[in-house]
Amino acid sequence: MLVLTRKPGEKILIGDDIVVTVLDARGDSVRIGIDAPRGVKIQRDEVLRAVIEANMAASHVDANAEDRIKRSLGMLAALQSAQSHQSQAEARPKPPQPQAVPAAAATPVAAQPPVPQPPAQS
Repeated sequence: MLVLTRKPGEKILIGDDIVVTVLDARGDSVRIGIDAPRGVKIQRDEVLRAVIEANMAASHVDANAEDRIKRSLGMLAALQSAQSHQSQAEARPKPPQPQAVPAAAATPVAAQPPVPQPPAQS
């Protein structure tokens, strides 16, 4: 590893096309600028390590994950089936309900002979 001491504004050249410029130095931190061709990857070490760790954690298989997914899908399918049956039942025409007949109307009235009318007087 090459170790250099630079002051703000000073540059370091890497190869023919990469320039590192010290922008500022305050306390225990240094700001730098990097000029490089678009094809050159420039990554911060801590970010790259975090991505690698996250990928490693994501690649581990949870033994119970498959069972949890199957149970969730089963519950979802049952819910969708129940909603489908409910929608179909609501869409079906309902058979006509018998009308309630009042008790007085239900009793047959005996036919009565017509009442004779007196002859009309002129």
